Amino acid sequence: MSTLLKVEDLVKNFGGLTAVSDVTMQLNDDELVALIGPNGAGKTTLFNLLTGVIVPSSGSITFRGPNGTIPLNGKKAYKIANLGMARTFQNIRLFKELSVLDNVLIAMTAHYKEGFVQSVFRLPKFYRTEAQIRQEAIELLKIFDLQDDVDKLAKNLPYGIQRRLEIVRGLAMKPKVLFLDEPAAGMNPEETADLTRLIRQIQREFHITVLLIEHDMSLVMNLAERIYVLDHGSLLAEGTPAQIQQNPAVIKAYLGEEA
Repeated sequence: MSTLLKVEDLVKNFGGLTAVSDVTMQLNDDELVALIGPNGAGKTTLFNLLTGVIVPSSGSITFRGPNGTIPLNGKKAYKIANLGMARTFQNIRLFKELSVLDNVLIAMTAHYKEGFVQSVFRLPKFYRTEAQIRQEAIELLKIFDLQDDVDKLAKNLPYGIQRRLEIVRGLAMKPKVLFLDEPAAGMNPEETADLTRLIRQIQREFHITVLLIEHDMSLVMNLAERIYVLDHGSLLAEGTPAQIQQNPAVIKAYLGEEA
């Protein structure tokens, strides 16, 4: 299994506070990894570092591109996204006044670069490309049972379906790595079960690497192949779900003494 994303000795300081401390980890091709830890452990900060939202204080992040290893330190978030990394957020960030279809189309257009002449003069190639993007978006929505919602405004969807749409929009960017930041937050048990099936479906059909932050331990233990545990910004443990469940340090710091 080849390494896709590698993190070495990563540190992020905010003034006198160290939010992420000497974190070393890696993501491999086509695997599902969970990042867990108490509130305030630094999980979202680590996500923000990996996706270019904030810049590391020290350490390195590298990504395997088509022509070799690419350093990500200091790259803008949109450039990192274009390399093949997409994410969702704790708080849903859809274009709520746009339709379901338009939300997906916006994500897909980054992969279709039309020339100035074709765009301005609306030459036949422009319309062919536009039709192709629309058809691909509809096919993607069908995979996730959203084909009947294409014309609905995103704000009018039930909460669980908005979460699903946000994940589909991430997939529309054709990522190699999909970062999911607390995708089950605010969901009821039925919605969480649907989300679990959705994430499994993503792994099966798209063969991408998924890194998720999640507090729902049943979802994590059912889905993850490997788990990293953060505590106070530092890596406390790494291993399979069975290893994490039996790790005394994890039990004390996160899962509870009686776990």
